[in-house]
Amino acid sequence: MTQEEIRICTQCVMDTTDPLITFDENGVCNHCREFQTKISRIPDNPKQRREIVQDLINRIKNEGKDKEYDCIIGVSGGVDSTYVAYYVKGMGLRPLAIHVDNGWNSEFAVNNIKKCLKKLDIDLFTEVLNWNEFKGLQKAFLRASVPDGEIPTDHAIMATLYKQADLRNISYIITGGNIVTEAILPTSWSSGHRDWRYINGINKSFGDHHLTSFPHYSFFELFKYLFIKRLKVVNILDFIDFNKAEIMKILKKELDWTPYPAKHYESIYTRFFQGYVLPTKFGYDKRKAHLSTLINSGQITRIEALRVLSDPPLTGQMLEEDMDFVLKKFDFTQEEFEAIMALPKKSINDFPNNYSIFNFLLSIKAPVLLRKIGLIPKDR
Repeated sequence: MTQEEIRICTQCVMDTTDPLITFDENGVCNHCREFQTKISRIPDNPKQRREIVQDLINRIKNEGKDKEYDCIIGVSGGVDSTYVAYYVKGMGLRPLAIHVDNGWNSEFAVNNIKKCLKKLDIDLFTEVLNWNEFKGLQKAFLRASVPDGEIPTDHAIMATLYKQADLRNISYIITGGNIVTEAILPTSWSSGHRDWRYINGINKSFGDHHLTSFPHYSFFELFKYLFIKRLKVVNILDFIDFNKAEIMKILKKELDWTPYPAKHYESIYTRFFQGYVLPTKFGYDKRKAHLSTLINSGQITRIEALRVLSDPPLTGQMLEEDMDFVLKKFDFTQEEFEAIMALPKKSINDFPNNYSIFNFLLSIKAPVLLRKIGLIPKDR
């Protein structure tokens, strides 16, 4: 698809590089309409949101009063997870921070986690992935020629959060996920995060090692965690005023936090995959999704977003350094990597998966859970 053939939304910056995008009669895309649907589930009234959050905090404190920790949080060193740590600590909770070290942390990420948790006096548990297993899994996703190369890390993070919450008898997992900065992401660009059948199948077909220690959960284990153990995953940032620019100022001032060039660039592999592999091989620039979310939440203008997109996501010296680092870490020659980049593009639909089952399960669980703990009013 040439630049001239690309059609762009009149409201955000999503375009027809998402093969599933649709437009209404005004040229507004389905992502903008879906954003409004998601945000409409959150109460408009700030006082009501504060009451919901305070009620949640009280529940967490009450359920965890005799435990060492009353909730679990994931930390990556990025904006969202760092602010969750800052916020819940300020609300008087006693969180245990969980970090999954997949071997790709940037120096920024390591330093941010260390100094921020030290200032907040929050204990840290780190799950260090077996590098040979994980390297083989990431290489398998590249060889499978799918755009889902980052989902193994996402899966391992959630598996670790679920496992630690279960082991420690902690009911609440508080994440940095939120609508106002993350609501838009085409499923065609990334899918299968929860799907162990898909992930393990890719590894069996294209990987170098059996996944004997990789943190994971099956469909039945997820059912156990959510329906039997009744673990509650809460995106608390949806219920506070979360303006990214203002939050970054707070974190820099209060925690000496260091910002990254772009969202999720705390990981070197994420930076390389999103900045080079996805746009070069698949034509997917995830900045469009991130910026479109910020446009819809009123945090930037469409003109500002287009100005950002006028520059490539990864160029120059950083691209050269990342390319060299990734190829050496994966034991790839330049020729081997170029051959992988030239493979025909595929998707999750080309491999065995439980994608539709997971979506059905969570479509039932999520609204029920959120209404039960008061994060969505009962009439929504």
